[in-house]
Amino acid sequence: MAAPVSVIIPTLDSARHLPRALAPLVDGTQEGLIREVIVSDGGSRDETLEIADAAGCVLVSGKPGRAKQLLNGVAHAKGKWLLILHPQTSLARGWPEEVSLFLRFNEARKRAAVFKLAFDDHSAKGRLFWARLRANVMKMPHGDQGLLISRFLYDGLNGYRDVTHEDIDLARRIGAKRLVFLETEAFTSADKYRYAPNAAASVGMMARYFLGADPVELAKR
Repeated sequence: MAAPVSVIIPTLDSARHLPRALAPLVDGTQEGLIREVIVSDGGSRDETLEIADAAGCVLVSGKPGRAKQLLNGVAHAKGKWLLILHPQTSLARGWPEEVSLFLRFNEARKRAAVFKLAFDDHSAKGRLFWARLRANVMKMPHGDQGLLISRFLYDGLNGYRDVTHEDIDLARRIGAKRLVFLETEAFTSADKYRYAPNAAASVGMMARYFLGADPVELAKR
């Protein structure tokens, strides 16, 4: 029986981060979970492609733009499940066990899952708190948390759209009731969240959300 999961990583000059993203995936391959790792590149000029090739990834190339690259990667995927990861995202040890348990749930194919956001800088606890609050309260996870979704559900939702915030757009169509938050951490660079909303701004965002504001528009801020 073929391994169920196709991992898709959109890259663009990602040589600095890609090795750390790929390393934890070895465990998933050894556990018979990962069928293939697809690196969907948008025209890298650094060593991204060489790193991916040396790691045994499936390489696909196309126009730059994360949504375009994800669409291209999904088009080449053979697995019944898709695991979308950013090149800056590194999954914590033990992730294959939790994902395997999720896949065995009899309604799993009608749901999707994301990992718990974590930063590589322990001094950024304040930024992490508010970033997690947005994801957990508004049910609008960050793309850096990864996305595990069955091909059945992905196709049923017509997949990614070629829009700027493709991760938020798809999360909204998945819906809170079908989205599971896993306990395994997905580590990413705290620098990306340097300009995340401060406490006051985040509280205001939550207040507007509960008063009926569009969560997609709020999440873009």
